[in-house]
This record gives sequence, C-alpha cells and structure tokens, in this order.
Amino acid sequence: MSIIYSILAFLIGFSLVYLTIPPLIRVSFAKHLFDTPNERKASKAVVPTLGGVAIFIGFILSSIIATDGYIFNELKYLIAASVIMFFIGLKDDLMDISATKKLIVQVATAIMLITLGDIRFTNLQGAFGLYEINYAVSLLITLFTMIALINAFNLIDGIDGLAAGVSIVVSSVFGLWFLLAGHPEYGIMCFSLSGSLVGFFIFNVFGKKNKIFMGDTGSLILGVVMVIIVIKFNEFNILQQGPYAINAAPVVSIGILIVPIIDTLRVFFIRLSEKRSPFSADMNHIHHKCLQLTHSHLKSTLLIIFFNILFIGLAFTLNRSLNINNLIISLLSIGFIVAYIPNLILKWERNKIEKNYEKSVIKITNNKLGIYSEPALSTSNGHYTNGRLIQKKAISKNGIHETAISSEKQDSFKEQLYI
Repeated sequence: MSIIYSILAFLIGFSLVYLTIPPLIRVSFAKHLFDTPNERKASKAVVPTLGGVAIFIGFILSSIIATDGYIFNELKYLIAASVIMFFIGLKDDLMDISATKKLIVQVATAIMLITLGDIRFTNLQGAFGLYEINYAVSLLITLFTMIALINAFNLIDGIDGLAAGVSIVVSSVFGLWFLLAGHPEYGIMCFSLSGSLVGFFIFNVFGKKNKIFMGDTGSLILGVVMVIIVIKFNEFNILQQGPYAINAAPVVSIGILIVPIIDTLRVFFIRLSEKRSPFSADMNHIHHKCLQLTHSHLKSTLLIIFFNILFIGLAFTLNRSLNINNLIISLLSIGFIVAYIPNLILKWERNKIEKNYEKSVIKITNNKLGIYSEPALSTSNGHYTNGRLIQKKAISKNGIHETAISSEKQDSFKEQLYI
C-alpha cells in the first residue's frame, strides 16, 4: 500500500503545482512581481518569481493527504518549518530582506526543529571518530548542518531547472530507501516533494510565455525539507538491520547531496581567498561555469544532474568497501576534482583564443598589402563570427609597418576572452 500512496502523493503534488502555476504567472504579470535581470544573474529576461508558492501548496497538501493513516509525528514540525521558510522567502522575493534577517529566521527555525521536534543527529556512526554524541554536541552539529544545507540549496538555484532537478533526484533516492527500509511515511513525503518539483520543472525549463522561477520561497523550503530528510535517514540507519542498512549513512548523505555541498564549499573558499565575504554574490558557481561552456541552461542542468547521479551510485557502492572516514575523503576529493573540470576547460579555450589572436595580429602586421581582413574567432564553438572583421591598415616606409586594429574589434575580442 505504501507504494500506491507514494504514487498518489506524486500525482497530487504534480497536479496541484501544474494547475497552480498558470494563475500565479498571471498574477505576477498583473502586479509586476518579476525577477529583475542584472549582471550577476544567468537569466536576462523578466520572469515571475512565485514558483515557490506553487511548490509549497503542492508539497504540503499532497503530504498531508497521502500520509493520512500513518503515524507521522514529525509532520507538524516539518509543516511549521516550511511555513516559516515560505513567508521569509516570499518577503525576500517581493521586497528583498537582508542576509542577517534571513539567517536569524533560519537559526530560529532550526532550533525549533531540534528542541521541539527532536529532529537532530544523535550518532555519527564513526565519522571523525564520533559515534553517540551528547545533547549539546548534537545541537551544535545539527544546527550547523541545517543552516549550511538550507543556504546550499538557495545557492544552487542559479540556472533553469538545477535546484528542482537535483532535488527531484535526491528526494526520489531518499524516498525509495525509506519505502524499502520500512519507513513509508517519509517515503510518501519524499515523493510528494518529487511530484511537486516535476510540475514546477516543466514550467521553469520548458516554459516560454509561462516561464517561472521558484525564488527564495522555493529554495528555502527545499533546503529545510532536505535537511529533515537527511537527519531522519541517518537516525533510521543507527538501528537499521537487513539488506537496506547503510553502514556510513552520514557520508552516503554527502554523496547524495554532493552538488549543493561541493558548490557551497567551493564558492566560500574562493570568496575567502579573495578576502571577500563568503556570502557576497558572484558568478563562480559550478553552474555558471557549465553555462559558459554549454551556452544552454538545460544542457548545464542535465550535465550537473548526471554527475550527481554518478556520485550517488559511487557513494552506495563504496559504502561497504571503505570505512567511513576514507569514504568521506574519497567523495569530497573526487567532488572537488570534478567541480574544477569546467574551469580547466574554460582556461584552455581562453588560451587557445589568445594564441589565435596573437597569430592573427602577427600575420596582419607582416602582410605588406594595403588592407587585409580576417574573420575573428568566436569564444567557444570555433566558428567564425558573422560580420566581425579584424582590419589592418599597413604602411610600408623604411621597413616600418603601422598596424591599427579598431577599438570596436578590440572590445569584441575582450568580450570573447573574458565571457
């Protein structure tokens, strides 16, 4: 029956979101509730940001309906936390609020979940040499994890479909494990979230006139739901027996959530190394680098999701062959290496463009004809850029050649080089 209820939860969540988004888009345009494009955002079009409202409605209602009849004491705390994230995210989407205020609300929500809902880590299964931990240590570790993951999901919401696509994969993996391991209420809840996100994904990625973003409302809700799922996954595995027991659940969780974790650690390190605030905005995220390579939101999203799925398989495969600390070192090391690959490719392409440009200048300079024109190379695909010419006027007198390249063409090359 749990499988049937999970399918029902998925379908209800999907239907509610799919039916809710069109009127939300109409309201957004009528009331001018848009995401304003700027130099830090990948999207350059005016798009409504109320997708998180639809996700909230679909997820909460489908979870309540489909889990009816199950003992699910934590659901009320999950709903309470989601409601708080909903309102703080909605206010940020409509009016903008400071990072400090958002952080204060996140901390208060996390403390509520830990103290009232008793949703916290009690045993780390040997990670960093820690097994059962006392309440004070449990509170600190859980609080840090909650704040980190909530903001991690907020940070990866930078291109179309990425936050939703990663969350669909993650919630489906956790949901399947919960169903197989005998925790159907959490499995149903995970598939409620998956269904809601699939409904949103269609409009976010494939919508043209009806395109919508999830905004902070959606990403904050995703973060708080995901951190609750991760904690319960770890807690259930402390006493879990049988073929579905996970020996290193805390580290397997890292493998499942590798995209938001690695991306957050990476951008924080870059910002701190540049002596900037770790919360300052920039275009150094993995998805920004992938977007520069593929020039497509959908291709970038699918590429990142593909690697996330590979890491999930790797985490479950290595779980039984490596001890927990070797596993965490392996996953994080591979994660950082893979995350750096887009940077290496971009540097290689830029070096190639520089060399081609230098060769073009030398060729033009050494040419003794009156006027010589040569097409400029584009940034990434190696084709010639239509209508853009590097022009040279050469004057030969006493062996001296004067070469002039128009400022417009120099600017064009700079755009190619530093895109």
